[in-house]
Amino acid sequence: QVQLVESGGGSVQAGGSLRLSCAASRSIFSIRSMGWYRQAPGKQRELVASISSSGGSTYADSVKGRFTISSDNAKKTVYLQMNALKPEDTAVYFCNIFANYVDYWGQGTQVTVSS
Repeated sequence: QVQLVESGGGSVQAGGSLRLSCAASRSIFSIRSMGWYRQAPGKQRELVASISSSGGSTYADSVKGRFTISSDNAKKTVYLQMNALKPEDTAVYFCNIFANYVDYWGQGTQVTVSS
């Protein structure tokens, strides 16, 4: 069974940066997209950023210009560089890989931004 292992979360002050990483435990074929979602307390999970197998990326309006998603398909890893963090970015961040019509999810990593 494929597992997605996330790392890089933590606590920072507003304006700081963090880089999240997510690696798959084994090869996944026919990846259609890789992405990051987040869920704040009392809110629904929302898409933060995604990158397709062709390299096209999508961002939530709230993070455009501040976050950058990238991937290394050979390493089965997806990254999220987060700059200029704001308190409203505080959430649990989840990695997602969509392949063969299956959604794979990481366990989540906490990001806390203090003002």
